[in-house]
Amino acid sequence: MLEVLILAVALSMDAFAVSVGLGAKKQDNLSKLALMCAIYFGAFQGAMPLIGYLGGVGLLNWLGDFKQSIAFIILCGIGAKMIYEGVDSEQEAEFKQLTQKVMCLLAIATSIDAMAAGFTLNLIPVNPIFSCFIIGVITAVFSYVGVLVGNKSGTWLENKAEILGGVVLILIGFKFLLL
Repeated sequence: MLEVLILAVALSMDAFAVSVGLGAKKQDNLSKLALMCAIYFGAFQGAMPLIGYLGGVGLLNWLGDFKQSIAFIILCGIGAKMIYEGVDSEQEAEFKQLTQKVMCLLAIATSIDAMAAGFTLNLIPVNPIFSCFIIGVITAVFSYVGVLVGNKSGTWLENKAEILGGVVLILIGFKFLLL
């Protein structure tokens, strides 16, 4: 269960970073924005690992002894991507209006990594539905808090959160490799 909690925190760092950025840029109706981020990011971040898990169920028998190595590669790849995105601050997009469509696109973009990481849930002896629920709830909390933190502190925390999440995912990947 501890692995799921750590995975949830690491995966939520993308959504947290985006929420910090949105909170830093938007000054009016902050509680509505925080709630929107929590709902969208939490729901997508909770659903996407389940898709990855279900896709991984069929692959497990086929992968045989290589499943831990594949989990290592997936988590390290996602972690490296998050670190790169945290270091490369040029990629930030500006949105004139935060419509439902924009929030949905942001939620999908921040949860693609969670879908790939969902494959690794096949290797942890926990209930996948409960794990995805935990991932979604933790992401929702981090997203809500991220908007409030961003509003108070600006965007300086945005990149650091993504880098931290990437490092944690790489460490989890090494744990799978050493099993």
